[in-house]
Parts: sequence; structure tokens; C-alpha cells
Amino acid sequence: MTPSRTHIVFIPSYNTGAQLLCQTVRDALAHWAPVWVVIDGSTDDSAAAIQSLVSAQAGLRVLVRKKNSGKGAAVLHASQLALAEGYTHALVMDADGQHPAGRIQDFMAASQAAPAALVLGKPVFGPEAPSVRMKGRKLSIGIVRLECLGGGIDDPLFGFRVYPLAPLVAAMNRAWFARHYDFDPELAVRLFWAGVPVVNIPAACKYLSRDEGGVSHFHYLRDNIRMVWLHTRLLIALLLREWPAARRAQKKRASSSA
Repeated sequence: MTPSRTHIVFIPSYNTGAQLLCQTVRDALAHWAPVWVVIDGSTDDSAAAIQSLVSAQAGLRVLVRKKNSGKGAAVLHASQLALAEGYTHALVMDADGQHPAGRIQDFMAASQAAPAALVLGKPVFGPEAPSVRMKGRKLSIGIVRLECLGGGIDDPLFGFRVYPLAPLVAAMNRAWFARHYDFDPELAVRLFWAGVPVVNIPAACKYLSRDEGGVSHFHYLRDNIRMVWLHTRLLIALLLREWPAARRAQKKRASSSA
């Protein structure tokens, strides 16, 4: 496969496990190149394992961060490097095998057809997904609709998405948070406020149990507090200064769909 000169795949990883990470990377490379893996301060053996693939896998690059700083920080680090090297867009996918590598080309094609847009995945879960997670997801979707003064973002939590890199980096440079679990929903809302068009595409999502090799670093208390603080600051920002931008974005969305 001829590597793209504009669109790139990022796979941020923290203690995913060597076998699972390598399989995810191979799956991604079967559908797209280049692929950059960002090892975010992992303490397992995944960094060495993925480094060993570089010589055998054309289009693969590994970025190693010594300290774990969170998914958002890892994506920002890779985005700044990619912009400096001339890339314009990045598809971000999780390292744990839950995201559909087979849909990479579809999402990249959607981005190429609408280069100004944020291409968001709308997850289609199987019956194995825990009901408590689904209820929490519905709550997040409802709050984001409030923050956006309407629709436009079908799912703010699903991390399988294509970002236009320049608006992404600009938004992250203005937001001092959005470096951890809060990265995906905060950037979706802030890019919407910034007038970035949104394309929503359904995509299957596997929910892997621990017995199936699934890896989750979700900490119930810490990350739920982080999400409460996320939506608190977004709602405050909406009320104090962003509501005109949200209204403009909704009018733009309405006119484009008319």
C-alpha cells in the first residue's frame, strides 16, 4: 500500500500488552499507511515488541513518551509532529482491538471528501456491552446535545474518528485540560463550537472482556469525577462566552442539511 501523504493513523497506547497492540497495529497497516503508534509511558513490554515490527512493517513509526500523560497528550504530541511533516488529517483509534480497522479506508474517504470536517464514529455495540456503560453513554450524549444547543455530535465518546489536524491542535492549545479520558468528548464539543463541520458514520465496536484480552484503564471514581468536571467547565464556557458560537454552528449545520 502506498503511504498517504496527507492522512495518517494514530494509535496511542498505554500498557495495552504486546500481543494485543501488535495485532491492532498489523490490522491497521493492512488497511492504511502510515501508522504511528504513540507509546505513552507504558511499563509493560509493548514498546519493545512494537519497535521490533518497524523494520518488517513499511509505513510504521513508533513514538515513545517516557511518562504516561494521557490519551489527549499523546495525540497532541503526534499531531504536532505530523503537522510539521506536512500531514493534514489523522484517524485516531484505540490500541485494544475494539475499534474496526476494516473501516479505516471508509473513514479516510469521508475525510478526503470533506476535508474541513471532523469525521466521528457512531458506535454500534453488540449485546455483550454492559448496560451500565450504555446508560452512562446516553447521559453523555444528552449533555453534549445541551452543550451544542442541539444535535450534530451523535456520540462524543467513541474514539474512532478522523481529525483535521490544524483545528485539533489549535483547540487543544486553547484547552488546558482534555489530556486524559476527557479528551474525546471535549474536543468534539470544542471543534463543533469552532465551526468545524461534523460527519457521523456508524461503525461496529467490540466490547472485549478481560477474559477475551480486553484492556481498560478506566478508573470508576477518578474518571467519573473527571467527566463531571469536563461537563461543568463546558457548560460554564457555553453560558459565559460560547453560546453565540454554538448557535452559529447549529445554523451552519441546518443550512448545510437543507
